[in-house]
Amino acid sequence: MHSRLILTIPALFTFLITLPGQPACVAAADSDKPQYYELRTYTTKSAEQQQRINDYWQQAGVPAYNRIGIRPIGVFTEIQDSATNKIYVLIPCDSAEAFGTIPAKLTADKNYQKAAAEFLDAPKTNAAYESLQSSLLVAFDGMKHLVVPPPTKRPTVFELRTYISPSENKGLNKIHMFESGEITVMKEVGLAPIFYGRTVIGSPMPSLVYMTCGEDMDAHKKHWAGFGAAPVWKQLKDDPQYKDNMNGIIKAILKRTPASQI
Repeated sequence: MHSRLILTIPALFTFLITLPGQPACVAAADSDKPQYYELRTYTTKSAEQQQRINDYWQQAGVPAYNRIGIRPIGVFTEIQDSATNKIYVLIPCDSAEAFGTIPAKLTADKNYQKAAAEFLDAPKTNAAYESLQSSLLVAFDGMKHLVVPPPTKRPTVFELRTYISPSENKGLNKIHMFESGEITVMKEVGLAPIFYGRTVIGSPMPSLVYMTCGEDMDAHKKHWAGFGAAPVWKQLKDDPQYKDNMNGIIKAILKRTPASQI
C-alpha cells in the first residue's frame, strides 16, 4: 500500500503568507488579473475509494467551497474505468494569497466539518485514497479566466495535458507560443479550452497545464485534427524561435464525475 502523501496548496500558503482581511475567492470574470488554479490529483486502489472521494466533493467539498465564493469546481476521473483510476480536482481562485485563507474557513464551517468528517478522519486501515498531490497554477495572460462550456454544448470528454520544458526560459517560450496563436486556433477548431496555467508550485516543473474538451471522443479527435492542419499552427511549430521548448507531454483523457460543476 502506498503511503498517503498530502501536499495541499492552501495548507502551504497558511504557513507562508499572512493574510489579514483578505477577501473571499471568487471567479470574477471581469477582472484583469489572471486567476490561480489548484489542481489536486488523488491516487486510488479501488472503486470504493473513488466513490468516497466523489462523495466527499459532492456532499461536502463543493458546497463548502461554494459557500466561500469559490466556483466552479471541476471533479474528473479517467475515462476508462479501473480500480486505480486517478481523480482530478480543479479549484479556481482570483489570487494565490487567498488560497491561504481556505483551511481556516473550512475549519470554521460546521456544516462542512460534519459532512466531511468520515472522509477527513479516515484511518490508515481504511484510507479514503492512496495519495494526494497538489499543484498551484497561474493562468496565462492569453486566457486569464477559466471558461465553463455552455449548457447547450455539454462535453463528455475532457483532456488534461501537461507540457514539460527543459528549462524555465524554454517553459516561458512555450507559453509565448500558445499566446502567439495556439490558443486562438484551439478555440477556432472547437477544442473548447477550459483553462491554461503555468505551474508555480508542484511537480513537474517547469511545466504548463491546460484542459480542452469535446462532445465525444470522435468529435474531440476531429477537433485535434483540425488544429494540426491549421496554417497558424504549422507556422508556429516550424518557427525556429520555438524550437526545443518541450521535452515531455503527460496526457489524461477524462470524464466528469457527479460532483463536478464543469
